[in-house]
Amino acid sequence: MRLDKFLKVSRLIKRRTLAKEVADQGRISINGNQAKASSIVAIGDTLEIKFGQKLVTVEVTSLKETVRKEEADLLYRIIKEEKIEVQ
Repeated sequence: MRLDKFLKVSRLIKRRTLAKEVADQGRISINGNQAKASSIVAIGDTLEIKFGQKLVTVEVTSLKETVRKEEADLLYRIIKEEKIEVQ
C-alpha cells in the first residue's frame, strides 16, 4: 500500500493530500530511509513521522484498503512519541 494512502486510512494524517505534502517535505521515514508519498508500506515496517514539535514512531501491524474510524488504530502500534527541541 502507498504511504500516503496508509497514513490516511490509519488516520495518522487526516487527508491524503496533506500526507503527500508531509512526505514530500522529507518528514517521514520508513525503516530509517526517507520516504516519498508513493513509497510502499508493508506489515512490520517502522515509520517515523515528524509533526511540528513531535516525532512519532509507529510499527505497521495491518494493511486494509478501508477501515472504520473506531478500528483505524488497529493498523499500527505506537512505539514512542518524543518532543523535538527546536533550535
